[in-house]
Amino acid sequence: MSVKGTTTKHQNKENKDNMGLLRHNNVHVIVLPYPSQGHINPLLQFAKRLASKGVKATIATTHYTANTINAPNVEVEPISDGFDQHGFAQAKNVELFLTSFRTNGSRTLSDLIEKFQHTSNPVTCIVYDSFLPWALDVAKQHGLYGASFFTNSAAVCNIFCRIHHGSIELPVKMEDLPLGVPGLPLLNCQDLPSFIRFPQSYPAYMAMKLSQFSNLNKADWMFVNTFEALEGEVVKGLTELCPAKMIGPMVPSGYLDGRIKEDKGYGASLWKPLSEDCIKWLETKASQSVVYISFGSMVSLTAEQMEEVALGLKESGVSFLWVLRESEHSNLPHGFRDSIKEKGLIVTWCNQLELLAHQAIGCFVSHCGWNSTLESLSLGVPVVCLPQWADQLPDAKFLEDIWEVGVRPKEDEKEVVRKQEFVKSLKVVLEGKRSQEIRSNAGKWMKLAREAVGEGGSSDKNINDFVKTLMNADIKS
Repeated sequence: MSVKGTTTKHQNKENKDNMGLLRHNNVHVIVLPYPSQGHINPLLQFAKRLASKGVKATIATTHYTANTINAPNVEVEPISDGFDQHGFAQAKNVELFLTSFRTNGSRTLSDLIEKFQHTSNPVTCIVYDSFLPWALDVAKQHGLYGASFFTNSAAVCNIFCRIHHGSIELPVKMEDLPLGVPGLPLLNCQDLPSFIRFPQSYPAYMAMKLSQFSNLNKADWMFVNTFEALEGEVVKGLTELCPAKMIGPMVPSGYLDGRIKEDKGYGASLWKPLSEDCIKWLETKASQSVVYISFGSMVSLTAEQMEEVALGLKESGVSFLWVLRESEHSNLPHGFRDSIKEKGLIVTWCNQLELLAHQAIGCFVSHCGWNSTLESLSLGVPVVCLPQWADQLPDAKFLEDIWEVGVRPKEDEKEVVRKQEFVKSLKVVLEGKRSQEIRSNAGKWMKLAREAVGEGGSSDKNINDFVKTLMNADIKS
């Protein structure tokens, strides 16, 4: 039996390992992301990987985000978060949104499972975003397998898992620094996730981070969007506590192993990209000469920090492409846009992968969100690290000190990177001997990322083992 829309002939030809995985029964996996861009992207990519291996994959997402997803071979089914018209923006706060999503999401996910129950494709497993642990309870109520999917690094998983188990006590005191965590380098204050540095400032987010582990012992799998070669020592420390499997990087196949046909984008966007204008502009620039700046879909720089970045770009004289939301343009220095017309292009959104893959890009000024970090590593692009909050701080630590593909400018006493420090970091990454070393390291990680998801790679093997287990087992009763 073949699945409508799948390319089994293509898969059979290109991946001998998948011959035993091609669909010969009714394995059906529902993949449930948290409804934000940074979570939808990796889980949707995982669904595409499953579909390429003969599994029927269905993305279950909120009504508000469902119409933004368009991926070949992956079906999309809406469930409710209680805010069907405008999503998170309708909620008064994070706590209200999460409570509503748990109540309404549990009910409508259960309805979706029932909908498929009497078809030729009953649901076998729920792969759920670790931010939504209630989905595991729903899976078990229906006698299904459940797999938690962590969209952050193994290092961050390790830290929060140990907080959950009580081996790291909060709040972390200054006299306890640097903090030692098995498998991780020593972490100073500026390397810790902001939820740990200031737990009282982010109670809802801190609770959400810890809730990921609340029922994890009942899950059949724990997947982490990273790869073993990248975080080997960290993985050893993490697996002391959890039987985690690394399945990343969840970046479109067209930029890695190329085994999923025409897979050059995630297939989901809450914003309209302006890639054509960006690419035309990049085509006029020399190889590795352009600085690409983006701080992701959620981070907003303070007006003071934005001014320092803008003035630093102007002073450096480099060509740059800056992705900046329309709402933030008013924070640019007066007259800045007119003064940089010859050197810079400012757009509201773009296809980041397409830009990072372009030969004109010389470095990425990034907030160091995990998806952006994996994309820069997968495409071999050096990074200037400007982390702002959450897990971005330990990500920056690893980019600079462990993987040695980036530089983090020093902050002043107000935790602002001044233009002089910013310009200095740009020059380190773009010029001289250190630049060559950084670029060489970036190339090494790009090669290892491709190997991990390529045929027989560590992540590919873990995904294959998952699929084989589902195909060989009956649905749990």
